[in-house]
Amino acid sequence: MTILRLDSSITGEHSVSRTLTNAITAQLTAANPGEKLVVRDLVAAPLAHLTLPEFADTSVIDEFLAADTIVIGAPMYNFSVPSQLKAWIDRIAVAGKTFQYTAEGPVGLVGDKRVIVALSRGGFYGPGSPAESFEHLKTYLSTVFGFLGVAPEFVHADGIAVGPEQRAAAIASGLEEVVALAA
Repeated sequence: MTILRLDSSITGEHSVSRTLTNAITAQLTAANPGEKLVVRDLVAAPLAHLTLPEFADTSVIDEFLAADTIVIGAPMYNFSVPSQLKAWIDRIAVAGKTFQYTAEGPVGLVGDKRVIVALSRGGFYGPGSPAESFEHLKTYLSTVFGFLGVAPEFVHADGIAVGPEQRAAAIASGLEEVVALAA
């Protein structure tokens, strides 16, 4: 069994999404000794934006397809995913490999994977919030992975830019959600 961990936050040791991906992978590996953990830091080793020559390199999709569980750190930048994460997604959403088009519409081909996404957002974008319509992080990732045939699981840390107390509360809440993943 292989766990692929992706981090896309630019804030390094101050990253809330990295705090959550650390906790998730620690919990997964503790529960499943012997799991292979592959870590890809999309900031330390960024992928180039997709071009036709880049598209020919299959190493990223091969790594994705070889993993049983994918853990993604996804901070919200300007209402959506960081460009580093988008460059990775562009490499794994490939017709004929992770989805196919049919006469009845697209069909995802990757339904046998577990995808866990650690979201961190500076404000509050949940249902009923004043900024709900600005939320394009969770909705985008749900759409992309759903298109590939996977229903992702999410843990959340919201309001981390509101102030130090809310940041601490958001991290604590996200870590509680991590623990609940094992339940």
